Amino acid sequence: MWVSIAWRVLASLGLLASVIFVHWLERAGLKDAADGHISFIDIIYFTMISVTTTGYGDIVPITERARLFDALVVTPIRIFVVLIFVGTAYTFVFRRTWDKWHMAKIQRNLCGHTVIAGYGAGGAQVVDELIKRGTKAGDIVVIDCDPAALERARLIGCSVLAGDATRDDTLRDVKIIRAKAMMIAAGRDDTSILITLTARYLAPDLPIAVTVRNHDNELPARQAGATTVINPVSFAGLLLASSSDGPRIVDYMADLVSKEGSVQLAERAVKPDEIGQSLSSLDRGLGVRIYRNARPFGFWEPEAKSLMAGDVIIEIMPSVAREGG
Repeated sequence: MWVSIAWRVLASLGLLASVIFVHWLERAGLKDAADGHISFIDIIYFTMISVTTTGYGDIVPITERARLFDALVVTPIRIFVVLIFVGTAYTFVFRRTWDKWHMAKIQRNLCGHTVIAGYGAGGAQVVDELIKRGTKAGDIVVIDCDPAALERARLIGCSVLAGDATRDDTLRDVKIIRAKAMMIAAGRDDTSILITLTARYLAPDLPIAVTVRNHDNELPARQAGATTVINPVSFAGLLLASSSDGPRIVDYMADLVSKEGSVQLAERAVKPDEIGQSLSSLDRGLGVRIYRNARPFGFWEPEAKSLMAGDVIIEIMPSVAREGG
């Protein structure tokens, strides 16, 4: 903030200095009604009055050259300086006041929202995919330190907060305790793990998904409290390796993870009327795995032959667009 103000002040002083310099060179074209003599102090006084107001008439240009300079140069500079001051007041007073009031209003209503920490390439893709899957942009809160990134998120319709997601106060400001989920794409593994630690401390039951770049950091991320740890590099390697067995395998895997595909993976709890049935007998989707007491079982295993209360089902479903068509 102070750097921006300093640049604006320097720009204004530079414009004033240039006008003073020209007025001093062309002082013969000015007339002082008081004593008829133009001193350097008179030049400073006349310049400041001319730039900030329309002048008092005690010092006036008397030659055509001086009058043209005041009309064609000083007047636009006067308008530009006024715009600088008005813009500064808007940016650092009115807009900040409005943003604080707006954020306070948003914070009061935040509940069941999704928090995105980091709006780089990964975070932006996460937001796009969430919106495609039906999440309202207004239910997404983006945290980042980059004003340009926050502006991009704001234009989409997301709520934004400029701050450091590793700090307790920042996560409290986005009401992390009332969030539906948190997704972390900070760009650095150490930062992502620290954000995970902070979020888990403030919200013990919050589902947290985090991306890490190095395989060695997957375990620390889980120990920090991440519910889901994704390594884009490892996943890309899996896709590349799978392509050797057939390019259509990769196409189908891309379909599964994208909302735009013809099929999608879904996770849900077992329904009461499904208890006792086998995973393969589901009517709507193709069951591929169940989680029972946090342990995974494939559709071919004996545990999947009879569903139990508390089971979590992973199934392949037709996408909404295809199902509706």
